[in-house]
Amino acid sequence: MLRSDENASPGVPPQELFAAIGESAARWTQEGVLQDTAGLQPTATSSRVRLAAGEITTERGPFTDDKESINAYALIKVDSEQEAIARATEFLDLHRRLWPGWQGASEIRQVFGRAD
Repeated sequence: MLRSDENASPGVPPQELFAAIGESAARWTQEGVLQDTAGLQPTATSSRVRLAAGEITTERGPFTDDKESINAYALIKVDSEQEAIARATEFLDLHRRLWPGWQGASEIRQVFGRAD
């Protein structure tokens, strides 16, 4: 998951970044690593349905109480945590090189499987 502060973004992502991400996605797909990926709309266009203290409430974004939000995700199939970290590092390096000033983090989470 790609996390960043929506309000601290240095403008619109450059086209060069989109092109580089597309090249990486094509390579990862060819390698059999990339299962799914997508960018997510800003929190201003989202809603939350929350269960707390036995009550269900609905809230409309933007969610200004969140410092960082999830902006995109990629589902990859790798053999180790080290490989997942290497792929995430490669992805963030594209942002570092092609979108100066952008800051964020890639959060790596394992998907529950049948054995879990």
